[in-house]
Amino acid sequence: MRDRGIKERQMRRQTINRIIFYITGLLILAMGLTLNTKAGLGVSPIISVSYSISQITGMNFGNTTMGLYCVFVVVELILHFIRDRRSEKTEGAVLEHANRMNRKLVFLMDVLQIPLSMIFTRFLNLFAKVIPDFSEGEADGKQYAVRFAVLILALILTGIGAAMSLNMRIIPNPGDGIVQAIADCIHKSVGFTKNCFDVFNVTVTICISLLCRGHLIGIGIGTVCAMIG
Repeated sequence: MRDRGIKERQMRRQTINRIIFYITGLLILAMGLTLNTKAGLGVSPIISVSYSISQITGMNFGNTTMGLYCVFVVVELILHFIRDRRSEKTEGAVLEHANRMNRKLVFLMDVLQIPLSMIFTRFLNLFAKVIPDFSEGEADGKQYAVRFAVLILALILTGIGAAMSLNMRIIPNPGDGIVQAIADCIHKSVGFTKNCFDVFNVTVTICISLLCRGHLIGIGIGTVCAMIG
């Protein structure tokens, strides 16, 4: 009984630690994405669409990102439904119950991404208000050095935040969730799918920018660095 109690306490402690690391990772990720927009050298491909829309329409960046994330979740649900329909034709009776339970869990994880997105994008708005815009002011060598330093910091924080939140395996960020869903559907690696999805987002952003403003918005050296980094 004593050993069982010790194991239960250890499991609770591990669960609490996972949640703390997960929340911390999301905060660091939100900080990195916000700094990415403040450097003025081009934003990360995954948020380039929502950033360009916010700049064109004057809408809040966090709100446009929330809208984009909701679209991602809807696409995930559709892709998972398609994948499940395919698997139903090939799975045997023995695996039917297990696969049905797995589908329910996947559906729950997809739906929970919406409230997660609401919280996450509120932090984007908070950080956007607190962090100054480093692209403003006279464009000289010193300012560009500061902007590149901010960009590097943004990439580091984005990488750390994404790794911390993903490794805890709780609720995926919609930007990562949709990549995983596409990869599962087309039977390709996540890395390859991520690269293709980044190119798709950049292409959409370029089209929106040129059609609405006649010049690029949110696309620059920072976008390329984000894709590589």
